[in-house]
Amino acid sequence: MHPLITALAAHDETADFLAWPGDFALDRGDHVEEVHLASGAALEGFAGDGAGGTYFFCGEGGEEHPVLYADSEGGAALVAIGLPELLRLLLVAPWWRDCPALTAEESAEAAADHLEDMPDLADRRDRAAAALGLALPSEADVLARLREVATGAGKDVVLVYTPEGTPYRRLITG
Repeated sequence: MHPLITALAAHDETADFLAWPGDFALDRGDHVEEVHLASGAALEGFAGDGAGGTYFFCGEGGEEHPVLYADSEGGAALVAIGLPELLRLLLVAPWWRDCPALTAEESAEAAADHLEDMPDLADRRDRAAAALGLALPSEADVLARLREVATGAGKDVVLVYTPEGTPYRRLITG
């Protein structure tokens, strides 16, 4: 098992924060349908969200695996290069899926909604990051990195619905 995943399992408060508002749970690694990478590289589901989305490690390696997110509606995007980068995204901008253009304005609106429901969000986030030993970038930096990964390294990562041989649509474009 990956050391950061082990650390998550050992820290209930951190796992709780990632479960909400991050909508990320390690016990949801099975995707709703049969998929594979067009390249033939390995694909390992390791976590998911409440709406049927799945986080996959792509290729070989350890925590530095690229991480692909696939929703249950046929969309997918490479969202991080490595588990630490994914966790920083989920800690800093857990509402990233509510920001299709990845703009600061969208993120500020989503953050305001979350802060209204969870006034101690920043304190809980900071404790979770400390428990994982992660330094946190700014919200703008984490969203810029998400766009860079999805449209750079991720431009050639194609998830395919195996039974029909059809590719998933890109969740994050240009």
